[in-house]
Amino acid sequence: MTTFINDDFLLNNDISRELYHKYSETLPVIDYHCHLDPKQIAEDKIFDNLTQVWLNGDHYKWRAMRAFGINEEYITGNASDRDKFKAWAKTVPYTLRNPLYHWIHLELKRYFGIDELLNESNADKIFDEVSEKLKTKEFSVRSLLKKMNVETVCTTDDPVDSLEYHKAFKKDKPGFKMLPAWRPDKVMKTEDAESWNKYIDELEQVSGVKITDFDLLLEALRKRHDFFHENGCRLSDHGLDTFYVEKYTAREVNAIVKKLRSEGEIDSEAASKFKSAILYELAVMDHDKNWVQQFHVGALRNTNERQFEMLGPDTGYDSINDKPVAEPMAKFLSRLAKGEKLTKTILYNLNPAQNEVFATMTGNFQDGSVPGKIQWGSAWWFLDQKDGITKHLNTLSNMGLISLFVGMLTDSRSFLSYPRHEYFRRIVSNLFGEDMAKGEIPGDMETVGGIIGDISYYNAKRYFDF
Repeated sequence: MTTFINDDFLLNNDISRELYHKYSETLPVIDYHCHLDPKQIAEDKIFDNLTQVWLNGDHYKWRAMRAFGINEEYITGNASDRDKFKAWAKTVPYTLRNPLYHWIHLELKRYFGIDELLNESNADKIFDEVSEKLKTKEFSVRSLLKKMNVETVCTTDDPVDSLEYHKAFKKDKPGFKMLPAWRPDKVMKTEDAESWNKYIDELEQVSGVKITDFDLLLEALRKRHDFFHENGCRLSDHGLDTFYVEKYTAREVNAIVKKLRSEGEIDSEAASKFKSAILYELAVMDHDKNWVQQFHVGALRNTNERQFEMLGPDTGYDSINDKPVAEPMAKFLSRLAKGEKLTKTILYNLNPAQNEVFATMTGNFQDGSVPGKIQWGSAWWFLDQKDGITKHLNTLSNMGLISLFVGMLTDSRSFLSYPRHEYFRRIVSNLFGEDMAKGEIPGDMETVGGIIGDISYYNAKRYFDF
């Protein structure tokens, strides 16, 4: 049975088809935010089978399988890789209208040339066919990235990371870039004082700074920030529930860190002051090195305590948060702008009710120095599907300049996720093509096609300047 993934998938008229195929389809991919493992890229890992590369770590699929009634043994448990894949294949026909249905069939076709609808009856055949391919060098990790025309991939890395795999990869001259991105979330997680102190002990070791107060903590972080910069990092990223903007003094935050290091526990007021101080100082570091800073805002993480204790974080038990964000975000950005310390910034929301909040916030802090300096980031996580992407693009068009948008990213832990860039580009091309067909924008194919190309690739190329 042939799938619906044909050359004109999601392209609903001739104009949309021309915009995509002529101006977007063949452009390289800049994936400026993902969670791929740099060790696997550096070592050019070859996977034993399809489950290892496609299901392991993919909590999108895990959530669907749990909803379908699949036992955890076949999701994260001890079932064989074949049996886990068969359980997934049994689930797939029931994911219709979920973005997974589009993604998985794009992935099967683009990477492995499989033009069938995955289901329980062909699961063994597809598992065997793809697994045999994956065991060859032609389908190693680097080969998979090259198949998708990836030019640059930015991983997500903790300040204590040695970046050894980025260094090793660079020496190989592999034909595309892998760059680190600074993700200092753990330094803000004071709720579990024991874990926080263990992390600060690690930071002490790698920085050579004995951390007993806030000033020394900043010294250690600056050393690591310098180290990341020396190794090609030009991006930071923060996962936040909201922005922190409590007033504080230097004396207060020094005392807070001293208490954390000596006694462990602090109250919620002290925690908010500490987070406000550290978030601001990290933003200043980014400005001083002309990095791009990213803020992913609005996840409610690890909601299922029982499953968190069993499986840990990032296993599919997160949701959308509804914390107020507009006022603290404005105060945070305003403080940086007032001190002339606001670097290029990308703001991502997870709560779709806040689309207009984020879209309009970017316009408050453009300063004429860089086109699109403050970006409203692409539809993220629960929103990176056709409906969410379309809503994002329409809101951005209404509230800002979509022509300056830096485009899509995978935000993925899977090496088979790169057709999401194609998916996004098709949706963008169709959106503009439908407007042109209705006469709502001029029928100037060269101008509109240029904007499609910019959103697909060139805006990111200019903005990040990797």
